[in-house]
Order: sequence, then structure tokens, then C-alpha cells
Amino acid sequence: MSKTVGAEAVNSIYQWLPSSIDARIRVVAWLSLVSEIVIVGTGGAVRLTGSGLGCPTWPSCVPGSLVPTQEMGLHGVIEFGNRLMTGLIGIIAIAAVVLLWRLRKERKDLFVLAVILGGGVLAQALVGGVTVWTGLNPFIVGFHFTASLIMVCLATVLVHRVYLAPGPRALIVPVGVAGLAHATSFVVALTVMMGVLTTASGPHSGDAAAGRTGFNAELLEHLHAWPGYATLALTIMLLVASVRIKLRVHSFIVTLLMIELLQIVVGLLQANLGLPPVLVGLHMVLACVLAAAMTAVVLNLKAPIGITPDATELANTNEVSSRHR
Repeated sequence: MSKTVGAEAVNSIYQWLPSSIDARIRVVAWLSLVSEIVIVGTGGAVRLTGSGLGCPTWPSCVPGSLVPTQEMGLHGVIEFGNRLMTGLIGIIAIAAVVLLWRLRKERKDLFVLAVILGGGVLAQALVGGVTVWTGLNPFIVGFHFTASLIMVCLATVLVHRVYLAPGPRALIVPVGVAGLAHATSFVVALTVMMGVLTTASGPHSGDAAAGRTGFNAELLEHLHAWPGYATLALTIMLLVASVRIKLRVHSFIVTLLMIELLQIVVGLLQANLGLPPVLVGLHMVLACVLAAAMTAVVLNLKAPIGITPDATELANTNEVSSRHR
């Protein structure tokens, strides 16, 4: 009797799971993206408030206690709050895998992405532990942030894919525009990496006893800014090209450009105001938003074959593009 009831319960749950992409899956995909960005903000708050060792051990907060004790004060609360965010992201990742279980063969692309994001949460938690064990080694902290950016990009892919039909995809922009977009994405990545190295060499170490890279932070600020301006120039070129030949991707490029302009303004302000923690934290979060926007631009260079422009339209687009070169 109990086996029958259990089988019926399992079957009932299975029938409840989506048999096609619905609002539940799309909501979880968006929650995954938003939470991956938010945890960068909370992680930044940990470092910028000097709470990096607010919980000096891992996986427990202090020896013998999973949660911070009164002696750890506000720093312990801030650090533990960031750890709780990891748990929340893990729950969202599990929810995505569960909701996509029934579609794991039909939408293997989405299911694999959800599994990777779930595995990424676990990997990030382990890197966080190594960060604590090494006393906030700046290179480990930088790697931790870089891994978070990759998670943001993967979550962006998941959001993008839940709105598309499955199957092969084809380029819907001229090859030259696609090449320019990929070049822009490379320079964006270079800008972010230089930003990570600059931050690892600056004053906000996360704890008074934490070490720094020893590199010249002022020089790195300039090396970080140059590819940033190159990114802006490439994005403007990309936008002009997309508008002149009326490409569908131009709205995503506009969004990318707006984020870059905001990021440059915040970067200049923080550099000239002595790196106030609030602006540094905002700069970090905007780096994630920038990575998501750049990923969205690249993803929208292609579309499922069933909804790509027909041969005549694409040929005309390429002809117009060649005239403007």
C-alpha cells in the first residue's frame, strides 16, 4: 500500500513538472541571473567593509559554530550574509534542474546549463572556502570574482535560451558585424581582467591583515582604463553599423553602450574621489551587468534557423553592409 502511495506521489510530482517552457522556468532563469549579480554585490560589501574574515573559518563561521557569534560583531554578520546568498543561489539552481527534468532530452541545452550552474555554485563555495583559508589571498579573491562573472554569463545564456525554440541556429547579421561584436567582447573581457588585477592591488583588501599583489595600483588604473575606452569606441562602431543596416540586434547594443558609459563615469569618479567603498562596489556590480549585456549582444547575433531572415533578406543586408564599408 505504501509503495503504491509513494509511486502515485512521484507520478503526481512528475506530471506537475513543465512539459514545455513555461513561466515557471523563465522566472527561475531570471532569478538565477539576478542572484548571480546580487551575490557579487554582497561579496563586494564583505570586502569593502573589511569583513573578509568576519567568519574566520569555513565551512563553519567560527570554530564550533556554523553561524557568527556575538564576538564576531557586524563583520561576522556581513560575511555570513554573503554565505547565505550562496545557499539561496544553490536553491535556485536546484529548482532550475528540477523544473527542467521532464525536458532534459527535448531541451538538453537548458538542462545542461542548469546543471552547470548548480555545479558552479558548489565550486564557488569551495573557492570561497579556499579564500578564507588563505587569509584573503588577492589572487584567489580575484579568481573568485572572475568565476562569478562566468556564472553571470552562463545565467544570461540560460535566460536567452528559454525564450528561443530548440535546434540549430544561424547567423542573422553580416560576418563583419559579427566579427566586430566578438572583438568587442574580447576587449570587454580584457577590461574586466585588468579591473580585477587593479582591485587586487588597491586598498580594499577585505581585512587589515590581508596581503596585496604588490603591483603598482596607479599604473594598473591606467592599464585598466585604456581597454575600457577601446571597448566604448568599438561599441559605438558596432551601434552605427547595426543602425545603418537596420539589424535586430541594435537594441541590445544600445543597452551595452549605456552600461559602458555609466561604468566609465563611476570608474572616473572612484579614481578621483579616493576609491570610496560605495563607488567601488557599484563598479563591481556594473562589471557583472556589463558582462551580461555583452553576452546578450553576442547571443543575439544568431537565431534559430526557423526564424532567421530568408536568403533574399540576408543577401540584401550583406549588400548594404558592403556599401557602407
